[in-house]
Amino acid sequence: MNTPPPMKAAVRTRYGPPEVVRIEEVDKPTARDDELLIKVRATTVNRTDCGYRGGKPFLIRFFSGLPRPKAAILGTEFAGEVEAIGSAVTSFRVGDRVCGYCEGTFGAHAEYMTVRSNRLIAAIPRDSTFEEAAPSTEGSHYALSFFRTAKVLSGQDVLINGATGAIGSAAVQIAKSLGAKVTAVCGTEHLALVKSLGADRVIDYLAEDFTQDRQRYDLVLDAVGKSSFSRCRRLLKPGGIYTSSDVGFLWHGPLLALITPLFRGKKVMFVIPHRDPEGVRYLKGLIESGEFKPVIDRRYRLDEIVEAYRYVETGQKTGNVVLTVSRNGAGATE
Repeated sequence: MNTPPPMKAAVRTRYGPPEVVRIEEVDKPTARDDELLIKVRATTVNRTDCGYRGGKPFLIRFFSGLPRPKAAILGTEFAGEVEAIGSAVTSFRVGDRVCGYCEGTFGAHAEYMTVRSNRLIAAIPRDSTFEEAAPSTEGSHYALSFFRTAKVLSGQDVLINGATGAIGSAAVQIAKSLGAKVTAVCGTEHLALVKSLGADRVIDYLAEDFTQDRQRYDLVLDAVGKSSFSRCRRLLKPGGIYTSSDVGFLWHGPLLALITPLFRGKKVMFVIPHRDPEGVRYLKGLIESGEFKPVIDRRYRLDEIVEAYRYVETGQKTGNVVLTVSRNGAGATE
């Protein structure tokens, strides 16, 4: 039996700080019948990776493994080339340039990964590099799920708190593509950036408390999980919706999402994005039409992943942090 050739990967065997992650040589995976083998050209480090790496909140360990993590190699976003396909795969071909999102199975922080062909995968948007395509599915996937669940319509008023993160920066652009009127909240240094993303109005949270805004909204999206329904309730129109990317203190977000719909009026919505390949293809279309462009803050090499984790955990990143996995062709668009 032939031994698979080794590959480099960012590996961790326990929960903990960024330093638990090491670059090691491991066996290159092989594609099963319903899987693709992808040569990863670029990936990202995001809040989801940080949560699973650290095992926080603790409840996440009931899904990711007790007392040790099941997945040694993390990474939820990828862009690369299909190197091999399983016998049951019909929707992709060897050589296809693809990007996607793989929370749960992970594996993108490596030179090669396998992923089932029915997961969130799409062809890389035309004219996009691998590094531009890699951050196109995580934050935007969450943002699109929020808007679709809330049934956001053209002409509605939407407020987005945390408009500079991966979710928030995508949310501003996607909301505008839906025809919503967007008020975005960010810090002073990012006012011009958020305005350039399409926000109709920008509130500097360092200069004023956005929860005291006089305008009323159909949807308030806290993309950084730093507010609460109680603080934002006054911002909502009758029947308006509050939602957050965070479960909140003692998981009160999901609890309020169960309780508030029982009464007429303002309510909390808690969204768990489901597997939606069509959504990834929809986002690809927005990129190709120029309505959405992932914001990239910093770029690191795979062997600099610890530094990338440290930076993401400062909470100061703007948009996305990209890892270049393979320099050979990593910026190619052909």
